[in-house]
Amino acid sequence: MIRLVHISDLHFGGENAHALEVVRDHINSGGYELAVISGDVTRFGKRFEFADAARWLSELRTPQLVTPGNHDAPYFAAHHRLFSPFRRFEQTLGPAAEQDHLARGVAVRGVNTARGAQPRLDWSKGQIARTQVARALEWFDQAPSGAARIVACHHPLVEVAGGPMSARVWGGEWAARAFAEAKVDLVLSGHLHAPFALPYPYGDGRTYAVGAGTLSVRERGVAAGFNVIEIERAAIRIAALHWTGARFEPYAAWSLDRR
Repeated sequence: MIRLVHISDLHFGGENAHALEVVRDHINSGGYELAVISGDVTRFGKRFEFADAARWLSELRTPQLVTPGNHDAPYFAAHHRLFSPFRRFEQTLGPAAEQDHLARGVAVRGVNTARGAQPRLDWSKGQIARTQVARALEWFDQAPSGAARIVACHHPLVEVAGGPMSARVWGGEWAARAFAEAKVDLVLSGHLHAPFALPYPYGDGRTYAVGAGTLSVRERGVAAGFNVIEIERAAIRIAALHWTGARFEPYAAWSLDRR
């Protein structure tokens, strides 16, 4: 069995400090293969927020894959947001455009769905280019046969019915179909601040969108939380844990058939 931890929307600058302490200790004692952080590491993309986030991540004793979110482009520095939206991210946390992790039985590809600017009023919504999808699929082609294929991005590629907000990802449904037809197992995301797991209505129905909650104080009707992912030969199990104010307790669980 392979165990991953999926966290998102830490929003340093508005983080839930107590919950993050407990999550850090949980990860360090949990025997995880990888920690996937699916964006919005900061609240406003400020330098001190990135520094605080980097300090917390350095305390994790497990490999990490970190992809940006819309909040990681500076909100109040328009010049940087327009012309170098992820420079601060890259200076402190690593590559922004794409990331990858290949290890025993698992292949994870990070894809940046955030943009510093778009030709629409709400630049915080998502976008994914066909070239990004093509590069990800080329990378998966080099992964060992039988490895669980996982994409990590910030915005859910398809809209989640009943979700607390929308992602409106340009190119999202096309990308979701392409990943499903390429037999990707999971597409991990954040942005909504609420956990979910649902199959894409494409391919064989065994490519799943999985969302993690937030670890900030910016809750949207669901307490702060994170996901534990366990990958077995025949199934992938997702456990969403939520914060009670003193500890994390089970909130929801899904058992997903694996192809």
